[in-house]
Amino acid sequence: MKLKASSILLCCLGLATACATAPAKPTGNVPPALNVGVAEIDITPDEPIRLTGYGNRVEPTSEVRQRLWARAMAFGDGRRAAVLITADLIGVPASLSDGIAKRLSDAGIEPAAFAISATHTHTGPSLTGVLPHIFNSPVTPPQQAAIDRYTTRLAALLEKVARSALADRRPSQLAWTQGRAGFAANRRVVKDGKWTGFGITPDGAVDHDLPMLTVRGTDGGLRAVLVSYACHATTLEGRDNFIHGDWPGVARERIQKRHPGAIALIAIGTGADANPNPRGGGLPDVERNAETVAAEVDRLLATSMRPIRSLPEGRLRYIDLPLAASPDRADWEARAKRDNPSGFQARDILRRLDKGERVPSTAAYPVQTWTFGSDLAMVFLGGEVVADYGLRLKRELDASRLWVNAYSNDVAFYVASRRLIPEGGYEVSGSMVYYGQPSSLAEGTEDLIVRTVHDLLPSTFRRR
Repeated sequence: MKLKASSILLCCLGLATACATAPAKPTGNVPPALNVGVAEIDITPDEPIRLTGYGNRVEPTSEVRQRLWARAMAFGDGRRAAVLITADLIGVPASLSDGIAKRLSDAGIEPAAFAISATHTHTGPSLTGVLPHIFNSPVTPPQQAAIDRYTTRLAALLEKVARSALADRRPSQLAWTQGRAGFAANRRVVKDGKWTGFGITPDGAVDHDLPMLTVRGTDGGLRAVLVSYACHATTLEGRDNFIHGDWPGVARERIQKRHPGAIALIAIGTGADANPNPRGGGLPDVERNAETVAAEVDRLLATSMRPIRSLPEGRLRYIDLPLAASPDRADWEARAKRDNPSGFQARDILRRLDKGERVPSTAAYPVQTWTFGSDLAMVFLGGEVVADYGLRLKRELDASRLWVNAYSNDVAFYVASRRLIPEGGYEVSGSMVYYGQPSSLAEGTEDLIVRTVHDLLPSTFRRR
């Protein structure tokens, strides 16, 4: 269901869900009641499966240290609706998000009105079509069968939670505000203009904003909280071969424990070049980072928030991002001799070439926006997007009314910026092997994506 180089405009919407907690702190003017619904569903694998995010794990695992969840927030009335899902996953392929949107058309969901944002946990299950060449050892046929079964089951679960949220729509009040969290740290170490490895770069680009949206019942009770933060869910490392949601999963648990009856949704911003700090200390570090988010949510809930008076209007455009020149056949044949991810990718490409297929020169990329009247513009970018994008959009647009999510709708590669591409390194080229992309993105990528966001948003959201 690709809609390349075309945009889809969706009209206003409405939603439903959960229970209530403490009454809201007054926001000044009481916003109008809007139909909103929320729901949640357990998406933990039910059989041993290889975890993704790190390449060194060899064996499938059935050990669950924390269950994984998907949560949905639905907006709208009648047959015009919108749904946002957040899920404890590394990312989703376009085939999954597009397929669910298509099946939800009978509920009034158009493609521009449906978004999935992943928390990018690195202790979650592999999915068919996501990071196909990440592992240092090949996926065996039985392991691939388990991955395929989980991916099929997941699609049904995500559709189910979306429909549950739609069924839960009831009059509610929406509000939002902007907070901060400081544990994201730029991880790119650059010397003499070139990437040299991972570490902590104190003066590197990072986005510490933590936007929060609340759904309250007409009685003021808290029904749902949506927050987003631009940081990898990599507090846990490759040695941790157990299922867990990392800091987003624990933050969600803490928010819900402190606000009984409310559902917490966590999304990730443009943090593809940011790691949590601290990390590597196991679950204690996870708890530390999660508490930073949960405590900031508590602080924000005690402040006055800006009301949202309109249901979202969505726009979606798939654009073709040019790729840099890919290797020739001789180079692929040389790489194919290696017994590592580069060799696995090369052998896959050679098989496709032998079938008469061509190596792609572009990559389809989704850019989506939701505007809540003039109160808030929410941007959903596909892939692993580095901080430069969110920071630039906040410079060029009205940052006081802007919310940028990444890891949305199709996580098919890293999205490096114009500044990073000449530096090279993991986020620019090394990671593309794991995602099965034949080469890195071209230098014009950033301008093309940012221009598309500008095109999709009303001019009233531009900085004046």
